[in-house]
Amino acid sequence: MTTFISERHLSPFDLLFKDFFRSELNFQPAIEAKISHPVDIYENKDGLHFEVACTGLSKSDVELNIEGDILKISYTKSTPEDSDEVNYLHKGIARRSFNLGYKVASKFHLALAEAEMENGLLKIYIPFAEEAKPKTLSIK
Repeated sequence: MTTFISERHLSPFDLLFKDFFRSELNFQPAIEAKISHPVDIYENKDGLHFEVACTGLSKSDVELNIEGDILKISYTKSTPEDSDEVNYLHKGIARRSFNLGYKVASKFHLALAEAEMENGLLKIYIPFAEEAKPKTLSIK
């Protein structure tokens, strides 16, 4: 008699390791792993704020686009800076292109967004939409 165990009856530990020994699964090399770009996103009483690390970039290097309700932030790295004359002992500064996109909720007025670059930090501010701001109602 053959017994089949469905995944509903497996413990969380079993689910965690169930594919560990499957040989047809390929591990992604670390060099190909997607590394996220350093970004802080927060909301306060004024609106939505993005702070994007842009170390070593000028404001003309970074492109900001608004397409519908999507905020796009991108930088395309130009030709490689490495040369045969340089022998790095340690290379810890990431100089890579990035292409970020964020869907912005309708409670923010994306068309009124403002951006500034200060000390390698791109700051983007998106105010609340008028209809999303808190209102006080008077009782009749």
